[in-house]
Amino acid sequence: MVLDLFAGPGGWSHALAVLGVRDIGLEWDEWACKTRAAQGQLTIRTDVAMYPVWPFLGKTTGLIASPPCQAWSMAGKRLGLLDQPLVHQAVADLATGRDTREQLLGACRDARSLLAAEPMRYLHALNQHGQPEWVAMEEVPDVLPLWRQYAAILRSWGYSVWSGILNAADYGVPQTRRRAILLASRTRTAEPPLPTHAKAAEPESLFGPGRAKWVSMAEALGWGATDRPGPTVCAGGGPGGGPEPFPSGSRKTLSDARARGTWSPRSDTDVVPAFHRESSGKTAGHCSRETRPTGVAAPSLAPDARRWAWSLRSNNQANATVRRLSEPAGTLFFGHRANECTWVADTTAGRLEGEQQPVPDPIRITAREAGILQSFPAEYPWRGNKGQQFSQIGNAVPPRLAAHLLAPHLNKPVNPEDFTLAA
Repeated sequence: MVLDLFAGPGGWSHALAVLGVRDIGLEWDEWACKTRAAQGQLTIRTDVAMYPVWPFLGKTTGLIASPPCQAWSMAGKRLGLLDQPLVHQAVADLATGRDTREQLLGACRDARSLLAAEPMRYLHALNQHGQPEWVAMEEVPDVLPLWRQYAAILRSWGYSVWSGILNAADYGVPQTRRRAILLASRTRTAEPPLPTHAKAAEPESLFGPGRAKWVSMAEALGWGATDRPGPTVCAGGGPGGGPEPFPSGSRKTLSDARARGTWSPRSDTDVVPAFHRESSGKTAGHCSRETRPTGVAAPSLAPDARRWAWSLRSNNQANATVRRLSEPAGTLFFGHRANECTWVADTTAGRLEGEQQPVPDPIRITAREAGILQSFPAEYPWRGNKGQQFSQIGNAVPPRLAAHLLAPHLNKPVNPEDFTLAA
């Protein structure tokens, strides 16, 4: 079996399913377990730190671990950095079969910090049976020193190991999400997968197969290049019930924006609203989209016509990451900031000289959109209210990145067509 510790809503599991393999996930969060169940993934709802290892002895081919990142993430208080010496001590002790977790936990500033040592408890026990054959682990970049400690221990047990930082955008994820990765194998040389994408497209040459341009949010969401509308918002709570964690003032929908005449989609080419003449067979004043090549003069517009370029702002802090639709998203993180990740209008793009335009209201991102930007399928069955869904999405491993990490261990190819995002 493939054992997935801290399995979350199924980022690793979905990647494995695409590759034709099933895993069994250990997960505590109620709504992540319900999402996994809706997706048909095998799950044991349990505390990874309390669950025994003996049921997996002699049966485990691969071990996956993505410990909770809240203690280490820049989105939180980062008390995990202060606890790091204690976590290193726990890993060193567990690698020799000594369980000092209870004593060390009492000294931790964040109880979640020590969860990063849990994979070693499983690895030590499994190693006594010559397993697992391979290991894949993922965390925020600040955990890399801990992964290097794991790597040194695994090498002493006969594994080939690689650890380092990878950018999810380099593997076709529409998000520049950087993560600390550890890969280990008993049967092959552990190394990172070759990137398939780059910030600027690279043609095939004698030195490599070439790389496509990073996948943009517009491309992933299916906006701009088709007749599909731009950002959409659903009001009210999710299927899990409970209050919606958004202030009432942020309940702005695209239908509202359209009614006010303050919205139009935009792609890498200049997309502007055009007003049809009565002879076109449509009612005068009907708004449609028109694409014009760069450098070609814009057609004359009615005085109330508007042009916008939408960008995604990660939160409401002054240093928030802001990316245009023609780029990948920045790293998505939610939790208590779920109501701050919004689509904002860039009113400078496409503006005529001297033209004054009112600034449209921000439109908050939906769970469906956020899931797509994590490379989940558009109709992935997220469970819980919106806050619970956002929390799952922000903590998940992007399935497309996971597939590239796992495919070599499974001797499986990654087919990009298996990760079509927008429906």
